[in-house]
Amino acid sequence: MTAAIPRRLSSWWKPVWKPVFAGLALALVVGVVLGLSAGPALAQSLTFDLGDAGGTATGRIVQTIGLITVLSLAPSILIMMTAFTRIVIVLSFLRNALGVQQVPPTTVMMSLALFLTFFVMAPVFERSYTQGIQPLMNQEIDEMEAFRRTVAPLRDFMLHHTSEKDLRLFMDMARLQNVQEPNDMPLHVLVPAFMISEIKRGFEIGFLLFLPFLIIDMVVSSILMSMGMMMLPPTMVAIPFKIIFFVLVDGWYLIAGSLARSFGTL
Repeated sequence: MTAAIPRRLSSWWKPVWKPVFAGLALALVVGVVLGLSAGPALAQSLTFDLGDAGGTATGRIVQTIGLITVLSLAPSILIMMTAFTRIVIVLSFLRNALGVQQVPPTTVMMSLALFLTFFVMAPVFERSYTQGIQPLMNQEIDEMEAFRRTVAPLRDFMLHHTSEKDLRLFMDMARLQNVQEPNDMPLHVLVPAFMISEIKRGFEIGFLLFLPFLIIDMVVSSILMSMGMMMLPPTMVAIPFKIIFFVLVDGWYLIAGSLARSFGTL
């Protein structure tokens, strides 16, 4: 029995490490490829070459500032373009519905949301890594082409999960005509449309999560009122019943499975 445990762990880890590595590499490279045109930033000796006269120094400074800004915002940019928004909203609604504000801790909830995001986005990350990052590391394409190929799977994912109404809203505000190809959709239009679509779906799922726990609250409150216990907070009595109900129905299994399946085939 004990000898089978390492084999099970090995068989579980092998299909997982590649998507996780691809996602981490994507988070770094999405920011780096935007600023590689600034030229070498590190050398054997610590130097900072602003170039020759004639406006080159100004261009280098602007490129350096842009690179630093993109690197600092790369994790946030990547989160906005993935399944993280919907997942973290649903988990937040779940904790509020249970009535336990500190359990599970915020760190645990965020970690669960991140790894569920990696699981859902694994096929997208793998395509981005294979099409954009790997050729760039092999010096087969330049930085701009790598960025275009890396973002393409993410753009397809966002288009698939963005409602037409939300997308049309931002297209109209941007005065953008009908886009013929998905790759022609600007990110400054697609990303906010995708985010409000994900927030809306997260609230819809959160509403459905609240219903059974709301019924428990109403039943407990009615029982306490019928017994004349007006001073006893219904929440204090309802929380244990909510927790045991959630455990008996195997709530974490249902939540994780439903969230992953809500994104369909990626």
